[in-house]
Amino acid sequence: MKQFFTTTIGRLRLLAFLEGFSLLALVFVAVPLKYYFDNPTMSKTLGPIHGALFLLFVFNTLRLGVEQQWKFKEITWKVLVACFIPFGTFYIDYKILRNIPTDEN
Repeated sequence: MKQFFTTTIGRLRLLAFLEGFSLLALVFVAVPLKYYFDNPTMSKTLGPIHGALFLLFVFNTLRLGVEQQWKFKEITWKVLVACFIPFGTFYIDYKILRNIPTDEN
């Protein structure tokens, strides 16, 4: 658990989980509440939180890609596209991110 806070890849994996969870909550809970039940409160709250997590995920992915010298066509684009697809960040974490060796800061 400590590696999620002390390593660059760990922080990206944590952000992937948080961003993926916020996207699922936004798409499957907040948006239906807004449009079907005329209650925009959760969308107004969760939207900016998801936006901030999205940006953090994108910037950290690019940062880690440069640090690890990932080839954009092989890894980086897959990780970036995953944040647009529900459940995508969980899949990318399982297939790519957990297999990357951690760096010790």
